[in-house]
Amino acid sequence: KIMDAVRSCAGHSAIFAYALGNEIPGPIVRWHGRKKIEKFIKRLYNAGKSVDPRALFTYVNYPTTEYLQLPFLDFICFNVYLETKERLEAYLYRLQNLSADRPLLMAELGLDSRRNGEERQAETLNWQVRTAFQTGCAGLFIFSWADEWFRGGSEIEDWDFGLVRRDGSSKAALSVVAEAYKHIPFKDERFGRLRISVVVCTYNGSRTLRDCLEGLIRLEYPNFEVIIVNDGSKDQTEGIAKEYSQKYGFRLISTPNRGLSNARNTGMEASTGEIVAYTDDDARPDPHWLHYLAIDFLNHDFAAIGGPNIPPPGDGLIAECVANSPGGPAHVLVCDRTAEHIPGCNMAFRKAALQEAGGFDPQFRTAGDDVDACWRILNKQWKIGFSPSAMVWHHRRNSLKMYWRQQYGYGKAEALLEDKWPNKFNGPGHMTWGGRVYNKGLTLPLPFKQGRIYQGSWGCAPFQSLYQPATSLLGSLALMPEWYFVTGILLILSGMSFVWKPFEIAVPLLIFAVGMQISQAAFSASRASFTEAVPYLAKGLRFRLRLLTAFMHLMQPLARLCGRIDHGLTFWRRVGPAGFALPLPRQIAIWNESWKEPVQWLRDLKAICSKEGFIVFRGGSYDHWDLQVRSGMFGSARIAMTSEEHGAGKQQIRIRWFPVFSSLWSTIAIFLLILSVVSASQNAWLASTILGAGASLIAGRMLRQCSCAMAGVKRAVALFKK
Repeated sequence: KIMDAVRSCAGHSAIFAYALGNEIPGPIVRWHGRKKIEKFIKRLYNAGKSVDPRALFTYVNYPTTEYLQLPFLDFICFNVYLETKERLEAYLYRLQNLSADRPLLMAELGLDSRRNGEERQAETLNWQVRTAFQTGCAGLFIFSWADEWFRGGSEIEDWDFGLVRRDGSSKAALSVVAEAYKHIPFKDERFGRLRISVVVCTYNGSRTLRDCLEGLIRLEYPNFEVIIVNDGSKDQTEGIAKEYSQKYGFRLISTPNRGLSNARNTGMEASTGEIVAYTDDDARPDPHWLHYLAIDFLNHDFAAIGGPNIPPPGDGLIAECVANSPGGPAHVLVCDRTAEHIPGCNMAFRKAALQEAGGFDPQFRTAGDDVDACWRILNKQWKIGFSPSAMVWHHRRNSLKMYWRQQYGYGKAEALLEDKWPNKFNGPGHMTWGGRVYNKGLTLPLPFKQGRIYQGSWGCAPFQSLYQPATSLLGSLALMPEWYFVTGILLILSGMSFVWKPFEIAVPLLIFAVGMQISQAAFSASRASFTEAVPYLAKGLRFRLRLLTAFMHLMQPLARLCGRIDHGLTFWRRVGPAGFALPLPRQIAIWNESWKEPVQWLRDLKAICSKEGFIVFRGGSYDHWDLQVRSGMFGSARIAMTSEEHGAGKQQIRIRWFPVFSSLWSTIAIFLLILSVVSASQNAWLASTILGAGASLIAGRMLRQCSCAMAGVKRAVALFKK
């Protein structure tokens, strides 16, 4: 029936899209199970697409079955009835983030005038329409035109959702909705008073710069300027920029090549706007980009705001695969409105706040400057917002070589960031985020655990969401670039089985390690969605695209790892300054004549240790120590402190610090040493030498890092004592 219905309408100019269903009731979905319903809707989608491949298809969902995973749909539709502006706005922002890079259309909004009165209906519809467009909805339908409507062939007489009454006469809501629709997406008289400076920094960007500038021409915001900073380009960039400067009044600033951060600082200093918005030379902003940024700056106290970057269609098949691969510019959200990081291709700052934070750090020449700027903004206790509707179209790399170079550069940037922000990185050297990373191409862990749906008692919760469990330890380890070290070591050990037969045990471990990587890459590629105009039934082509995407999921961590290692960010690195002190427990007593709160003593000592360049952690609720000073993955030092009260504000402060050797690496070193002894007893001298050398290297690294940490604590305590 679906195929017949689509065939009868295929190609008709009046058809905008096909809706495959409307609100399958929550209890029905619960009865059959989420996955069965998802497969059923996908079968309907496939049936419709097979008849009309270029048509748009959607399914109209509602909050009770929000958890349905339907990534194949061309756009997202929801029916939402919320009667306060704050709740509707919050839920629409949630839906925007759930819909990712697909448009969100509201299929039903409205209010029953029989229970609420016609004046209240008109007032509510006014802010519902305006809120829907202010939050970036692609469109909306009011439910309904007339009070007269039917369900299952029976007239519904106890609800009046219409804009006109049953006799055809108009309600107050009709004129209110008509007026609201005139201001699409939305208007605000304050826009004219809030000037925004758009800064585009470019270096050899002639391939995409023209598309970027064409997008800036189409911006509909009433009060903005465009500043192009040419950072010493050697191609046709300057000529293109001059053309638009002369024709459209864009300001062009040409400088010697000094790197991306310097170029962004140049644009900031030259700007005349209260807001400085940055985009890249390979990004094209949506015509309403500045509207959405401005409305959030006007209505909230954010120091910075970012938005999504979506790959445009038409960039080629390799760019499609890159868009579905890891390492792309991503935003990190703490909640639906607040961000921890916004990418450089789509970020805006209050100029005063950016200047007070110190602008962009010149050491970041190609990447990492946006992360550093966000962390400095947050360090000042300011907030970073996220507007899911302030979007730009961002071109992805269109060759494997360019993708490799980009990811290698990101690895270098991580090394620079870790050197400046050691407390933002964990032991192996990876950035630790408090929020969730949003990126279409993230490598997904294998689903060893299924997500859980909050359904409420007897499945009656009006808002039902899917909650994913935390990634397992094995799944997390296999996602790390350093997993390549694991496979490399297992490969060497497998090869050594020719020297000493017990090494054959490494062969199945090697197969498992490689299998984990390949399985995760294949699983991630199977979830990829391609927007390029690929004939729907060209399954061979789609398979090749998924194969290339899987290869990129394997290639990206290796490229990132090479960049990190080449610039000193290794899991065996030492954190903090060098030093040496025997890794033996020590303690000291300090007499103090002026009383201070014991917790404040610990805060002061922690600040001194951090200033020395070490990574310092607080002890947990069940720990017998207070601070841990880490010099690397292999060793650290822990500090315990107590105070004795002697009356009249006098205190005796006692501090004890002691070395802590990594239990994991200690176990590995002991295991290698045992194997070395066993192989020597069997006259396998080459294997014994290699195993013994490995154990010695690990032991030496543990001693070195523990001695550095102990020396650092000793210096900190000396400063603390003063």
